Amino acid sequence: MAVPRLGAPKSASSVSWDLPPHPLQLDSTAVHVWRAALTLDPSAVQALQQLLSPDEQIRAEQFYFSLDREHFIVARGLLRVILGRYLDRDPRRLRFSYNPHGKPALVKEESGEEISFNLSHAHGLALYAIARGRNVGIDLEYLRSDLVHEQIAEHFFSPREVASLLALPPSLRMEAFFNCWTRKEAYIKARGEGLSLPLDQFTVSLIPGVPAALLHTECDPREAFSWSLRELVPGPGYVAALAVESQEWQLCCWQWDASSYPGTM
Repeated sequence: MAVPRLGAPKSASSVSWDLPPHPLQLDSTAVHVWRAALTLDPSAVQALQQLLSPDEQIRAEQFYFSLDREHFIVARGLLRVILGRYLDRDPRRLRFSYNPHGKPALVKEESGEEISFNLSHAHGLALYAIARGRNVGIDLEYLRSDLVHEQIAEHFFSPREVASLLALPPSLRMEAFFNCWTRKEAYIKARGEGLSLPLDQFTVSLIPGVPAALLHTECDPREAFSWSLRELVPGPGYVAALAVESQEWQLCCWQWDASSYPGTM
């Protein structure tokens, strides 16, 4: 795929999801995003489950519905497979640590290369953001018309975002709501602070067709210049956003090859 010049904006519609090259390389100016389906044959799910750590196995068993449990297994197993490709390590040997807000990271002695990552999954699809030497966050949502978007926005969004949302025609509000929600989630996930950073304390763009951007932060107005947001379109009915520390980076989007899943070859 064509790579934009460093720091150049790239519209969501212009991003293509290509099969990754061999060998796979990630330099400090790149951010890679992977897209993968989570609904697999039982043999593939079982193979990926064998890659999980004991604590991940316990978490998987806590899901009440079997589909949710299987999607968790595939999402976490594939995370290990993808990171293993970058690090040239056995996915089963990777170890994760978690900050006080639950954000995962590779333990220092495992990565040694300061690889950061984040993942999100919804409605049978997963996205993974991978970078080197910079924080990243990603959020994926499936469009739902059954939510009371305006009421949720008034409770969680900044006054400027609420005003922008309510100024739109009703036909555009659902997309604008999810634009705002995914961009906010991606940003707080990248910072690793969870909801300890109130969603109404910073403002993002949300109008459909307007580039994703962190417009303002209450804690420090200069913070908005330290981050960049990118809209992603992973498929019909989905909305996604990527938050990256700094403005100077290149985006590459990869599609996980279904034939590469363990147990499906």
